Amino acid sequence: MNSPHREYQRRVDQVPVQGLGLSVDVYSPDVGSLLASLRCRQVIPAYLEVFHAASTALAAVRRETEIPLTYHGEGLWVTQPGAERDRLFLQEACAVAGQLKILRSAWSNHECATKSIAGYSFGTYLPPLYTAASAAVVAGNIRAVQAIFDRDCRLPGGQSPLFLLELPPLTYFVAGTLPIPEFFRQVTEQAACGLVLDIGHLWTVYRYSRAWRTLSLTAFLDRFLAEFPLERVVEIHVAGLSVHESMLTSPVRPLAEQDQRLPLWTDAHAAPIPPVLFEMLDRILTDARVMHLKGLALEVDTKPIEMIAEEFELFTSRYGTVFPIKAQTAGVSERALREDCEDMGDAVRSDGRAEEAAVSQAYEAYARVVSGQAVPAGPEWTSPMACSDGLRWYQSSYLPYEILQWGGEIGAMFPETCRELAARAVSLDTFVVFWFREPRPVTGSYDFFEIKIDRFLEFVREAAPDIQATAQREANELREAYRSANEAPLSVVSDQP
Repeated sequence: MNSPHREYQRRVDQVPVQGLGLSVDVYSPDVGSLLASLRCRQVIPAYLEVFHAASTALAAVRRETEIPLTYHGEGLWVTQPGAERDRLFLQEACAVAGQLKILRSAWSNHECATKSIAGYSFGTYLPPLYTAASAAVVAGNIRAVQAIFDRDCRLPGGQSPLFLLELPPLTYFVAGTLPIPEFFRQVTEQAACGLVLDIGHLWTVYRYSRAWRTLSLTAFLDRFLAEFPLERVVEIHVAGLSVHESMLTSPVRPLAEQDQRLPLWTDAHAAPIPPVLFEMLDRILTDARVMHLKGLALEVDTKPIEMIAEEFELFTSRYGTVFPIKAQTAGVSERALREDCEDMGDAVRSDGRAEEAAVSQAYEAYARVVSGQAVPAGPEWTSPMACSDGLRWYQSSYLPYEILQWGGEIGAMFPETCRELAARAVSLDTFVVFWFREPRPVTGSYDFFEIKIDRFLEFVREAAPDIQATAQREANELREAYRSANEAPLSVVSDQP
């Protein structure tokens, strides 16, 4: 057995079964009100997976509930080359370790995706380049983060939290040279991480990788699961899918008529969960290689409480017999585990740096392509597994929506400034062009709201310098309100009746 697999086995044996849970945001919906609604239905979740938030907010949740808490992180872009030596990345990993300690979380789940590439910022996740060199980068970054968890965060039982890597969604396109299951197989052959299999994300793989044109959903699942490392799956997510707002309002017809025989759904946590996802989950749970499953959760951040309660009640009745799952015994000694770690580190030092410059260049080109500054070219876009059919839609409608609407509508954030810009015939569409005109490296923890404020101030200074004082005043007001909202005490979230 290869050393990463032996180390994973040892680590996963120490992870307690969590059961059926909910993946939540600590601010929306209100966790206390949600738990009260669930108590009325007598369906309390066995655990909550808490999305990235300020440490004060996480501490408040930990104080007020006895429900086990796990962590869904944000801002550790493990797909990006050089991260393991980047000061900001390492600082972020240390901060995550501190938050895991606050929550006493058994794991830290992170998307295999990024919102920041080579100085270009995005609002929602971009999947990795699915290449062998990229898989090696991801594995190396995971090893670096896991080492920080081992050093800085020991849980009450003496173990450290396990790093989990989540299958990301596709938003209309995919780029790379490796089939997605093979990419994750290569990551797990080089890093002792667990995986999170998101069923909605898997549906988008079927929809936006051309697989649906030649395979039924059942045939696609059989093929995907046969190649995917299911033995590494520690958690499964189920969330909503819906047509994105940008598609509902844009006059552009991005995809050919024949491509619209399936819904043009994307990942949408606020939307209802379509029945097809539970049918897919039923199939996955029958696979004997799903042997280390510790948690099964609905992702419900931003969803109305009543919808959450109804869906979780049905979820509980359908999957209440999945747990407990018997723990597998690895029989690996502490000495063997240490040797495995050392052997793996040597492999990183000898192999990992050789292709890093090429991967960095590939990701820079990737960012320029998806932002509309360059045409798709090279094997990442021309290989049989790549699919750029929906790229035009992403560039022309989805991405402008991100910049102008997602995470704060510019017109609502800067109402006076936008009125003044309109009076000067300055279109906000030019702000999108300005946004991607040149790379601007992120200098702190990734916060798209703060980045949007900074970029808009830069835009106003260039496009209409005579109104920059107005823009600055509105920016100061936004930042103060944002800071107050993040630091405000949470409502009581006690699970006690």
